[in-house]
Amino acid sequence: MKRRMKLVFIGPPGVGKGTYAQAVSQRFQIPHISTGDIFREEVKRGSELGRKVQYYLERGLLVPDEIVVEVVKARLSQDDCRRGFILDGFPRTLAQAEALEGFAPPDLVLNFVADDSVIVERLSGRRVCSKCGAIYHVKYMPPRFPGTCDKCGAPLVVRKDDRPEVIAERLALYREQFSPIISYYERRGKLVTISANAQAPEVIPVVISTIERFLRGRGQL
Repeated sequence: MKRRMKLVFIGPPGVGKGTYAQAVSQRFQIPHISTGDIFREEVKRGSELGRKVQYYLERGLLVPDEIVVEVVKARLSQDDCRRGFILDGFPRTLAQAEALEGFAPPDLVLNFVADDSVIVERLSGRRVCSKCGAIYHVKYMPPRFPGTCDKCGAPLVVRKDDRPEVIAERLALYREQFSPIISYYERRGKLVTISANAQAPEVIPVVISTIERFLRGRGQL
């Protein structure tokens, strides 16, 4: 029996979804698909979808659900998604979740949670190179010299989104936006909640074992 799994990763900013998705992608050989990456690729290609997306992005507007769904649907139709995928950043609305159920229903939705204090520490401690964009953390991945990029020597800065007061606003917005989506998948028995309070090396084995347990339950492992 061929293994096939369609995954959705949900979680607040700073919870580590991208890191976990990369690990799962390598372990199970399925693509990690970020909505932001899809948008950038479509815009770069100059496709009709890309032009639609660019119209909204250039004006600082949210891309309408129907266009987001169209973009994701096109991406999931590509050959590398035949054995499955990891969606990160989609769905973002209940309408998107309902649409996904229609054309590529996920097998499992991993809901990553962490204490607000943990997320604030992670994001507020992040530093970004003002020139090359390299990312550091004052506690977990500090530069050799405080405030200076190891790679190019440019000053490190705190992004506006990483200030504690902005992080609190982002977390509140996340809860408001994703509560209906989490409930939607919970009702369908597809949701598994994973604590991400620990650092990635401790969380990743839990994520992998959760997926392997699911595959064993389907006789695919």
